[in-house]
Amino acid sequence: MAAMCVLVAGVVDPRSDEVRAQSKQPVWSDEEKPIADQISGLRALPDDFRGRMTQDLAIRIRHLPATTNKLRLAYGLANLATEGDPGGESTLQEVATTLADTLDEENPPVAADGPSPAYIELAKLVRYEHVKATSANPQFAEAMAKLEADDSRLERPDFTLADLHGKSWTLSDLHGKVVLLNFWATWCPPCRKEMPDLEALQNRFTDKELVILGVSDEKAETVRAFLAQKNYTYTILLDPGRSVSKQFEVDGLPKTFVFDRDGNLVAQSMDMRTGKQFLEMLERAGLK
Repeated sequence: MAAMCVLVAGVVDPRSDEVRAQSKQPVWSDEEKPIADQISGLRALPDDFRGRMTQDLAIRIRHLPATTNKLRLAYGLANLATEGDPGGESTLQEVATTLADTLDEENPPVAADGPSPAYIELAKLVRYEHVKATSANPQFAEAMAKLEADDSRLERPDFTLADLHGKSWTLSDLHGKVVLLNFWATWCPPCRKEMPDLEALQNRFTDKELVILGVSDEKAETVRAFLAQKNYTYTILLDPGRSVSKQFEVDGLPKTFVFDRDGNLVAQSMDMRTGKQFLEMLERAGLK
């Protein structure tokens, strides 16, 4: 399955044939190589320093000569910048500006299944992270339209999945409660990083107020073996055929959706969230 866990060697996210083609080890110039290395090491940095480094990298990329590698770097940085809290809107604004400017220079071709993944990424930054960026290329408008259509299909979704104990859970049966739906996998580092924050939310709110559902498409034995080493108490659901993942257009992990007590989708993330960011999402559902 494709993931938002960036393919470090290529500084890309393998979500399409176009991106997989880019993931072959590039030949970096002397100016590009230090930037590529620093992007690859972003996840290892402390959160407060990572934001400053991300801003700096975005500005440095913007000053590079226009090449395919420049787009690779701008896109790779955008993929990583949305993991957690990168230091506020100013950081993501710099990242989005760099990606938009680079797309105008390079103009990647349309992918087999729609707009180039880089245009989809820019559209996600605008729609879900509320940065200001645009492009005159028709691919950007198509990407924005695709996201709007995807979201409209999720206005009042429903599904039934079983948990690790065989109990069935139906989303519509949870009417009257706030629901946080988190798609994750045991092999995904950002997923594992946010799980303690989800557990903290489980402990903070009662079951009558908030229901947290973690959805994995892995085998039950894989999930059980992972959880045996943890003390997480929120509910884990199994989606072996990925039917629910497909319903929610999950093309990368982790991804979170929040529904209010009336079953309306009120917030969603495009990547890993921190405890503070989860609380901000829950506030939109009326939970404080």
